[in-house]
Amino acid sequence: MIKSIRRRPLAAYITLRSKTTAAQYVESRARDAVFEKFMDKYKNLLKVIAIQDLILSNPTRTPPSVSLDFLNRLSQKLHLNRGAASFLRRYPHIFYIYYETTVSQPFVRLTDAATQICREEAEAITATLPAVVDRLVRLLCMSKSKSLPLRAIFKVWKDLGLPDDFEDSVISHNPHIFSLHDAHEPHTHILKLVDEFPLCHLRPAVDDWRVTATECSKEKCEANDTAEMQYCFKHQYPPGMRLSKNFRAKVKEWQSLPYIGPYEELMKPSKVGMRRLEKRAVAIAHEFLTLTVEKTIEVEKISHFRKWFEIELNMRDLFLDHPGIFYLSTKGKRHTVFLREAYERGRLINPNPVYNVRRKLLDLVVMGRHQFPCNN
Repeated sequence: MIKSIRRRPLAAYITLRSKTTAAQYVESRARDAVFEKFMDKYKNLLKVIAIQDLILSNPTRTPPSVSLDFLNRLSQKLHLNRGAASFLRRYPHIFYIYYETTVSQPFVRLTDAATQICREEAEAITATLPAVVDRLVRLLCMSKSKSLPLRAIFKVWKDLGLPDDFEDSVISHNPHIFSLHDAHEPHTHILKLVDEFPLCHLRPAVDDWRVTATECSKEKCEANDTAEMQYCFKHQYPPGMRLSKNFRAKVKEWQSLPYIGPYEELMKPSKVGMRRLEKRAVAIAHEFLTLTVEKTIEVEKISHFRKWFEIELNMRDLFLDHPGIFYLSTKGKRHTVFLREAYERGRLINPNPVYNVRRKLLDLVVMGRHQFPCNN
């Protein structure tokens, strides 16, 4: 297993920081009030989705439901500090607690409103299956071997907007694109692109911005000409973050640094140089986030792909070192990274159908107990 390199990630290139511990570095980051306010709501949405998935994964009961005792046993794992019952009662528009007389236990199911949202999300994903296949192909293409462990994909299936039965509806349904192989470890499978699949030249999402930015001389890339623009990334910093002259100079130097793109083959990493490897890692993380439905993901999840993407850097430090590209939040006892350029005032600038449906669930989370009839 590849070990993350703890280095001065960009101390010599962009960030100008003294030696600190990992915890101190996280705490010293520049806060963004808009993202932090959004995370106050989003952290509870993640808990709601986790419980929702547990309920829907129990098809033996009609409608799908789980016992309250079962959720209580998972309280710590689900980060339900005051227990499952207390959390569920905060969201009566989403969860319905009832007493099952046949087993003399309280059970939990989804409300009609929450069930309808789940149905709409499944329909939105089904309607965009070609895009789902494309996202999975792109994910595999960022790996040198054009393969990834299935267990890693299971970690991010919802983030990527894959159907809950993607093994059948996407992988098995496209044998001319995907193939599953046994790994060297027990109970592990490797998902690969078939050898005969024609690999067209894939363009990373950042190239689209570069085309637009090239036409606008006042973009924030700070590049002087088209030649420099081809290696730039869009930067937008947290409000109030102080940018020294030296910092700006380092950013400008980094922006013009050539690198090997996420879909280009990295032949001999040892000969590329640390700075270019670091920028390639930024490019891969940037592209990964563009493939997600909400342009955000938990750092722990993306870290499962480091070995396969040949990233030898600590992912959390990578995000912290580039506050103009990424925003790292620590709310909800988890590290969550956002792609800055994709958001404006806590919403996606270019929403997609699946995101729009998930916002409906977030609206129910924000609603809490408000507008809930007492006799329901």
